Amino acid sequence: MALIGYARVSTDEQSLALQLDALRAAGCELVHEDKASGVLNGRKGLTQALKGCAAGDVLVVWKLDRLARSLHDLVVIAADLKSRNVGLKILTGEGAAVDTTHAQGRMIFGILAVMAEFEREMISERTKAGMAAAKRRGRHVGRPRKLTAHKLDHARELIGDGTENRAGAAALLGVHVKTLRRALRGG
Repeated sequence: MALIGYARVSTDEQSLALQLDALRAAGCELVHEDKASGVLNGRKGLTQALKGCAAGDVLVVWKLDRLARSLHDLVVIAADLKSRNVGLKILTGEGAAVDTTHAQGRMIFGILAVMAEFEREMISERTKAGMAAAKRRGRHVGRPRKLTAHKLDHARELIGDGTENRAGAAALLGVHVKTLRRALRGG
């Protein structure tokens, strides 16, 4: 089990010293750092810290707001850690109850995991509703079609006049024969 630290300040004018001291005192031999605002994208130190955590390791953060600025981001990170059997320990502040090496911390972590599952289900429901609405408006949903109407007409002509079989027509059009078969069926 390794304790992997993560420290972040928002601006170059702020100092990481307090966080680094606390993380080292907690037993972190490796500490990843960022000087960036709260957004997840572009935080190389956080990316490295998360990638460096293996099953059984514990990610240690000085305060919860150093890890994530929004509940959504926290839930995403917590779900990722839980799925990889990585612990999370917050040293101070409101999130100090999060320490998955103890029962109370595992309970809080479990609540975060439930919230993550709820958020994923809500995203899935919104996505399905959006897709259904798009279909009702007659819009194609999913990957772009490989065969245009013109290419399909060409394939029908080649197959209809006996110039090519389905496999030959599919090869000429640069698609798999199953793709051509589905398109000819209208699916």
